[in-house]
Amino acid sequence: MSSANEPSHLEAVIERIDSPWLVPYDGSLDTAPTTFSPPDTNKDCKHHLKKARKAIRPYQHKLYAGKQYSILLIFQALDAAGKDGAIREVFAGLDPAGVNISAFKKPTSRELSHDFLWRTSMALPARGEIGVFNRSYYEEVLAVRVHPEFLAGQYAGNPPNAQTLWPSRYRAIREHEFHLATANTLVLKFWLNVSPAMQARRFIERLDTPQKRWKFSRGDIRESSFRSQYDEALLHMLNETSRPWAPWFCIPADERWYLRWQIADILHQAMSALPLGYRETEEIPTEEAREIRKLLNSRMNGD
Repeated sequence: MSSANEPSHLEAVIERIDSPWLVPYDGSLDTAPTTFSPPDTNKDCKHHLKKARKAIRPYQHKLYAGKQYSILLIFQALDAAGKDGAIREVFAGLDPAGVNISAFKKPTSRELSHDFLWRTSMALPARGEIGVFNRSYYEEVLAVRVHPEFLAGQYAGNPPNAQTLWPSRYRAIREHEFHLATANTLVLKFWLNVSPAMQARRFIERLDTPQKRWKFSRGDIRESSFRSQYDEALLHMLNETSRPWAPWFCIPADERWYLRWQIADILHQAMSALPLGYRETEEIPTEEAREIRKLLNSRMNGD
């Protein structure tokens, strides 16, 4: 039962999302998820994606006009899981004025001089907007946990003990997302779950296809050798940070169009459950409205 201070209104919205990929909130995962392919590949996923995108548009209009809520979508995945393509396809056709996409790469020296939530906080969506994070502060409990040597740049060569660092960061993330929810930000998080075999296949596509060669990186190949360490970090991350006010959805990513459809469907379900509405309009007396209309008609007629 939520207390009066909890973001129960957004938790009720999230409860209405029907998805088999919702990560439980009780920390009960024993292993990192291993479902990489959709349960039914016979469905026309492109068609379903198109329908979901079309269904989202009127809700985005109300979201933007009403300025009551903001939506934050966080995308995390291993390399070649399809984040860029999913973001491009899911948001195609929406009003770009209301969608802000932020991609977070290697932290700069200025970003490293602040706490780990600082750089993403400046990119949070305003009310009325959909914010998309292509990677996020979750890199700080994924890549940094796999490569603790990165901590030297954050703590001037004197990083805290791992036994206290990771629980502290999980707690900071939970409290950060709780705060966002109480401020009317709907937080939805997506782990794009690609298999080792499909990841290797996509690396080969990048290597052999001239139009995709720019995506190929030797560093990605080296990083893929840490798969077991990433799976362990992923398990902890999902168990520690999937909560009723900021859930994780761990979606199979080997079939691109299924992945994209599922993300769009979850977003549509969430937006349709939000109590969106237009802001109250200014009351204009009848006589004044008549005079305004008369003035505008005269301008239309060239008077």
